[in-house]
Amino acid sequence: MFFCQPAALVTSAPSIARSAFVGARWALLIVERLLDGPQRYGDLQRDLGMGTNMLATRLRELEATGVLRRLPLRHNTRAYALTERGLALRSAIDELARWSAEET
Repeated sequence: MFFCQPAALVTSAPSIARSAFVGARWALLIVERLLDGPQRYGDLQRDLGMGTNMLATRLRELEATGVLRRLPLRHNTRAYALTERGLALRSAIDELARWSAEET
């Protein structure tokens, strides 16, 4: 986890900035949830048990780094889906899950 401001990271080292956002609290759980396919904002919030401010912040950060994209829906609803960059995280998430299962 990086402790400097994300804006400073983006300008100085884009690859570090991307990894900082993915390593941010809740980010991998959001990505893991979206591996099953596009999800509406409300469903993500309910399933992950996150506060609306934190979820909105993480979604904006992940969108800015190209990990996910926002899908327009009717009635002012939002859905999110992983990009190719986000889908590339599947193997890393699978390995973390395997490692976690071995440790318990």
